[in-house]
Amino acid sequence: MLRNLVNGAVGGALATAAMSTVMVAGERAGLMGDQPPKRIVRAILPGHRHRSKPGEGVLGAVAHFGFGVGSGALFGALARGRRARVPLGIAYGLAIWVASYAGWVPKLGTMPPLHRDRPGRQAVMAAGHVVYGVALAKALNRLDHRTHHSTDHSIGAA
Repeated sequence: MLRNLVNGAVGGALATAAMSTVMVAGERAGLMGDQPPKRIVRAILPGHRHRSKPGEGVLGAVAHFGFGVGSGALFGALARGRRARVPLGIAYGLAIWVASYAGWVPKLGTMPPLHRDRPGRQAVMAAGHVVYGVALAKALNRLDHRTHHSTDHSIGAA
């Protein structure tokens, strides 16, 4: 069980790095506005929730990686050492996106719900979560293979 959590956490870190690349590309293309993790941290830090605060960019990145690592650990625990199918990883990434951006993120008052947010940002965030899911499944499979050479079992068979 611990090995599954650790492998999932490592996979989550790698997947978050891949996802962050998509988010930065979207920002450079002018589709994002402020990055969601930065806006979320801004709302949580003391002071006005819509005014910039010192360190919010760094704290946003740390929070984003922390969330990605935790989500990866959960995925690893659910996989229980079995091979994770990429479609399942994609569904997991998109479920995180919907649960976050149609649920708890708008409740913080930092960003509008999916249907009212700028279309470019949501397209980038959806793509980023797909990339997260693909990278998470692939990383977990590679890490699991290295730790116990078991590729006979699978989860999420399509």
